[in-house]
Amino acid sequence: MIRTVEGSIDASGLHIGVAAALWNQSITDRLVNGATRRLEELSAAQVTILRVPGALELPLAARKLAESGCHAVIAIGTVVKGETDHYDIVVRESARGISRVALDTGVPVANAILAVHDYELALQRAGVGEANKGVEAVDAAVMTASALRALEKP
Repeated sequence: MIRTVEGSIDASGLHIGVAAALWNQSITDRLVNGATRRLEELSAAQVTILRVPGALELPLAARKLAESGCHAVIAIGTVVKGETDHYDIVVRESARGISRVALDTGVPVANAILAVHDYELALQRAGVGEANKGVEAVDAAVMTASALRALEKP
């Protein structure tokens, strides 16, 4: 017997957490707005937004949201390449951290941390509609959460 389990983009009944960095807030606010609009479209039962200073704080915020009962979490931030190696460290460690949260808690954590070389690229990825990476991350998080819930059913 073969059983295939797939998720859907129906968020009804789901509590979704959004961990959002304040750093580069003009961009992250656009991503958060895209994500929350999408969550409303998908009929999420509850949305909790937790704001933290920057991308390096997102893994801890994601963990706390997961531990508080969220069915999925979206991590939102923007890291723009500068003159130093700090960019590489922040991008790598924030991605590693949110992956670890998902594996440690069993709660899906979608990565909407933009890693861009200039501000203009960030603006493009934080546009309106499907070009908004916050929207894309919501779809991934909701589909994964719904698939995991479906897996629990016989």
